Amino acid sequence: MKKKEGFEFPSINTILGWVTVPILMALVILLVYNQLLFKIEPGSMEENIIGSQEIGFKNVGDATVEHLRLILISTGLAIAVAVPAGILITRQGFRDFSGLILGVANIGQSVPSIAILAVFMGVFGLGATTAIFALWLYALLPIVRNTATGIEEVDPNIIEAATGMGMTNREILLQIELPLAFPVMFAGMRTAAVINVGTAALGAFIGAGGLGSFIITGIPLMRERMILVGAILTAVMAVFVDWILGKIEDRLVVSTATS
Repeated sequence: MKKKEGFEFPSINTILGWVTVPILMALVILLVYNQLLFKIEPGSMEENIIGSQEIGFKNVGDATVEHLRLILISTGLAIAVAVPAGILITRQGFRDFSGLILGVANIGQSVPSIAILAVFMGVFGLGATTAIFALWLYALLPIVRNTATGIEEVDPNIIEAATGMGMTNREILLQIELPLAFPVMFAGMRTAAVINVGTAALGAFIGAGGLGSFIITGIPLMRERMILVGAILTAVMAVFVDWILGKIEDRLVVSTATS
């Protein structure tokens, strides 16, 4: 039978790439529900903290939304600051400041996250603001470094040819350097987002909420079910964020390469 023009049936590898991770995540979430949440006894401490089947474990849903909010806000702010900073240190006249900018960005990676939370808790107080600031600081380095690296790796011959065609420095940056550097830049954003998923769990120590609240509450109370719910769902979220950003990266990279 003749295939229709313009339609190409996806390969097995493409189909598996789209369905394998979601299926595995769905199975893990189903196991968490059946083996951990469904078996919570009415009137128990777990029910008071995690929630009950009657209300659909609303506390778990609320904690998941809080966790995602911390990640989205902090990573978005990090991108807004780190991408311009990464571009800046590749510009003539600002290269001497690269050590300073990278040193500041490296603070989040070199200082333990819990220490950053403790230090800035005295400035911003308890709650989500301090956690967002700590996550923002933690996400700066991979984005700044990848942005600068991506731009520096652009073939100088291409830049020279563009200059010979009369393009301005701004046009070269926007039309040549950034599109060519985008795959490396996006990889840094993806790394920062995935790192922040796990680090955001520590925000529960200062009342920022999120899935980490089940972990830090369950440890002193020796409630294994609460610890597992928080830890497994955090891990599932990290895998999901990495997977979905990977798919977005593939689409954007292809669009950039063909434009």
